[in-house]
Amino acid sequence: MTTETNRGKTLVLGLGNVLMQDEGVGVYVVRALEQHPLPDGVECMDGGTGGFTLLGPLQSAERIILIDAAADGNPEGTVTRTTPRFSHDYPPTLTAHDIGVKDLLDVFYIQGGGRDVVLYAITINPRQPIAMSLSPLTQKAADEAVARILAELQASSSREAERS
Repeated sequence: MTTETNRGKTLVLGLGNVLMQDEGVGVYVVRALEQHPLPDGVECMDGGTGGFTLLGPLQSAERIILIDAAADGNPEGTVTRTTPRFSHDYPPTLTAHDIGVKDLLDVFYIQGGGRDVVLYAITINPRQPIAMSLSPLTQKAADEAVARILAELQASSSREAERS
């Protein structure tokens, strides 16, 4: 349900554990996005491994862009954008979070979350060492994701301006 307080709000939520190298790529992408001018109504959030505490922010947005690492069978460094309707439509993301993205989205959808949800999944090697920086291949994919998300946010903002 959209209220006046969340009308038009886009939440860009990066997920991952930054202590596990590439597994934290979603957080790195959100941090990079925050360094750019963003359209009005866009909120970036470091979701870390937050689990069900993220339900509130998800429910307060009209549009949601999630960024997470995935072990989906694609070559490492692949950036995939999906707009699935149900949590079981999402590619397999990593499970180093308190709960998985699918579990979080199942609860979100059950509680009436019918918003526009987009997932940017970045394929990584699931065997990650403890390290607080991205591998070169994943850093390149993170940069690609940042550019694609910025372009998507700008295009969405332009469409909204035309409707006004």
